[in-house]
Amino acid sequence: MLSSRRDLSNGQAFSSSARVATQQPTIHNVFEPVTGTWQFVVSDPSTKSAVIIDPVLDYDPATQAITTDSADKLLALVKDKGYTVERILETHAHADHLTSASYLQKKLSEIQDFKPPIGIGKRIEKVQKLFGKRYGVSKEEYDTVFDNLFEDDESFTIGNVTAKAIHLPGHTPDHLGYRIGDNIFCGDSLFHADIGTARCDFPGGNAKDLFQSSRKILSLGDHVKIWPGHDYPPAGRDPIPWLSVADHREQNKHVRDTISEEEFVALRTERDANLNAPRLLHQSLQINIRAGRLPAPLESGHRLLHLPLKLNGLDW
Repeated sequence: MLSSRRDLSNGQAFSSSARVATQQPTIHNVFEPVTGTWQFVVSDPSTKSAVIIDPVLDYDPATQAITTDSADKLLALVKDKGYTVERILETHAHADHLTSASYLQKKLSEIQDFKPPIGIGKRIEKVQKLFGKRYGVSKEEYDTVFDNLFEDDESFTIGNVTAKAIHLPGHTPDHLGYRIGDNIFCGDSLFHADIGTARCDFPGGNAKDLFQSSRKILSLGDHVKIWPGHDYPPAGRDPIPWLSVADHREQNKHVRDTISEEEFVALRTERDANLNAPRLLHQSLQINIRAGRLPAPLESGHRLLHLPLKLNGLDW
């Protein structure tokens, strides 16, 4: 049995553990089912200040069409609740979905007469350089697209709610989690307990680092809620937006308390060796190192992405 009760309709959650008497945020979890992504709007109930975490830009690889339905739902939620969005936060440069951070920044600056900065961890520059070179994206296209490059353990506020950017490497070297009140938004570090953890086979990924990051998360108080960046529910289970630290320590199939670092590295390495590349890998990385900005149009008006060919030994 899980030690927590949750209302999936509005993201409100209750823990049987004692709570720290600090200002707690209101959390809206919005699931994007095509890529299995959790998007979050997190606000201070006393000031209506808010942040948006890991928003999705819709993309259809069959037609190459980009649409903004998911992002527009976040804008509608923000408008309905009367929030002022102070920041847009990315946990890392995602490889499985496109970010709508720049689109939201533009739209929000028109709505609230304030341009919310886009934040990410300071190590993004190494990721941008690597994938910029791989995909032919010039430095001018990604050099200043992120407004805030968070230092490790850098603190900030959302209205009267305290928050902290926490370095959680393993899935990617630049990966951050955001501790907001008694919650941590852990991106692609931990998933639901029946899935375990994220892959570590991307450039700069490391299973030992991910194990240490998971222990960092699970060293928080048992009552702290862990909100993952994705869920891929098997048949018969709805997407679940959070579990407590206590839940993961008892039940997470990869990092519960009875699993050692050596066991984790072995199982993660074996599993990663048999995983296919993410379906939107190439499109996502080219857009996401630009913080969601689109490639500049050619003289023809087309905006192009680069997709590598698999030649299977052929060459001419």
